[in-house]
This record gives sequence, structure tokens and C-alpha cells, in this order.
Amino acid sequence: MTNGDKKIIVVTGATGNQGGAAAARLLSDGWAVRALTRDPKSAMAQGLAASGAEVVGGDLDDRPSLDAAVAGAHGVFSVQQGAIGVPPVRFDDEVRRGKNVADAAVAAGVAHLVYASVAGAERSTGIGAFAAKWEIEQHIRRIGVPATILRPVSFMENYASPAFGVQTGTLATAFAPDVPEQLIALDDIGALVALAFRDPAQYLGRAIAIAGDALTPPTIAAALSRVTGREIPYVRLPLEVVRAQSEDSADAVAFLNDNGGYGADIPTARKLHPGLMTFDTWLATIGRARISALLDSPQGGDVVGASQGAPAASPTTRDQRELVVSATITAPRARRRGDDA
Repeated sequence: MTNGDKKIIVVTGATGNQGGAAAARLLSDGWAVRALTRDPKSAMAQGLAASGAEVVGGDLDDRPSLDAAVAGAHGVFSVQQGAIGVPPVRFDDEVRRGKNVADAAVAAGVAHLVYASVAGAERSTGIGAFAAKWEIEQHIRRIGVPATILRPVSFMENYASPAFGVQTGTLATAFAPDVPEQLIALDDIGALVALAFRDPAQYLGRAIAIAGDALTPPTIAAALSRVTGREIPYVRLPLEVVRAQSEDSADAVAFLNDNGGYGADIPTARKLHPGLMTFDTWLATIGRARISALLDSPQGGDVVGASQGAPAASPTTRDQRELVVSATITAPRARRRGDDA
């Protein structure tokens, strides 16, 4: 079935980070988007509807609702929140939901499933937040649905999220100072999803790690300072502080530190999408205003979901931030806008 002469792409997580970016780009490229959400009446869902998406209610735990959503669709974009999301999702729940989407896609005979995994999933044995996505990847291969697996790295948008704590005036993170953190903009994830559907001959059967830049935490802090005109120093956060907040996040950070990062091949990704943004480009075009607004907010806003592929590395409660301050009392700090993120 088509909407006029447009093929339908079902987008799960359509009101979230990656799903929202994918839906926006697919709509812009002329696809008919069927946006799956648990709450079709939410403001974000209504915004999608106003942009031209067909918004349908459904739940990744409810297979009949998935079957109804994918009926007649050409393709499906599948993304699930995981153990290092906000709020976190249990390993078994994420795996079940990812398998449900894949099973519904194969039962409906869709031509193309694009699944959002995480870079490094294939080499992350024992790291729960990554292993759940690897298990979903393996299931997709076993059932034989025509598929592309995109493996994004940390979102650039994380640094404009209260969940990362930049609003405290310090980039406090457990990421090692000498290990580059690979980054990608959400808009570029959306672009690559659309490219996969547009050019199946190039993408079907592939698993592709995608990143647009790689910067060490001190370099990221310097870029944030430069673009905001405020000193935002990098402070190395003890891994134990992260572990007290989330075992899964601590395990993910330790894995990335010990293995030199995500391991995405940026030149390969850029050949697929030459317009991939660097962090400086993202800051200049999108990030500056968002980060400045975060810093100017009296309380830094509500804590919202960070990347499902990257741990929220900074502390997000008053007690946790005070522990960081006590451990780094001599570190210079930018003016502070409030501790209740």
C-alpha cells in the first residue's frame, strides 16, 4: 500500500531522538512516514502530524499493534531506548522490543528494515548496554529480513542536554582525557537513514558504524568554551561516581576508555554522506543556541534522555555534582547557574 505514489516508512520511536530525526528527514525527502508512538496526542506526535506524518498509536511490547502499524509498509526504521537512556530500560525489555519490531517487519514482508544499533556492539561482550543491541542485530540476521544496521556513536546533542550536566559550568566526565569521543549529529543520523532507504543496493546487508567527528574531552570542553564565550573546563570524573548512578553507564565508559573509543571509520561514513557535520559545524549551526540557552536557564531544564548509544557521563543530581566538586576543588569553574538539573 502507498500513500498516493509515496512508499510508506514506519518509524518507531518517532517522538524520540533518532526516530524524530529520521521522520523529519524522510518527510523532507518525500516518503510517506507512519510515525509509531505510545501517545499520539502528545505535543511531539502532534507536531509530526502537522508536518505530514501519519501518527499511529502502538507499543513495542504489543505485537498486534506493531503488526497493524507495519501492514503495507515498504520499510521500517527501528530504534529502542536502552540501559543508558533516561529512564534506563532493562536488557531483556530492550531485546524483546527490538525483536518484536524485526519479527513484525518480516511477517509483513517489508522490503527494508533499518535498525539503529551502536558502534562497537560487535566487540562489546559483557557490556549490557551494547550487548542488547548486538543480540537484536543477531536476531535480525537469523530471521532473514532485508536489513541495514546503522551503528551511531555519541550524539553531539548530548552536550546540549541537562542529562550531561554542562549547565554546571564544567564538563565533568569519566571519559579519559586522551581517548577521542566519536560524535554524530542527530540530523546526520536522519540523513543516513533516508539514504539507506533511497539506495538499498548500497546499504542492504551492511552494518555501518557512523560518526562525523572524534574529539578528546579537553578538546570538546575547549570548543564549548569558545562557542559560548565562557570557560567550561574538563574535569575527569572518577568512574565510581558514574557507577553509583548507573552500573551500565560505568561499564560502557570503561569499555570505551579501554578500547580507544567506538572504533567507527569516519572517512568511510563520510563517503556515504559527505555532509556529515563536524562538532564545530554542529556548534556553529545548531549547538551554540541550545547550549547557551542551557547555560542561561536558572535550573538547566529538566533531565531528558541522552544518547541511547552513549552514557550520560556527567552527574545529574545535586549530591553527585557536589561529590565531583569535592574531588576537583582546585579546578577552575565557569559561572554556575544552579545545581538542580
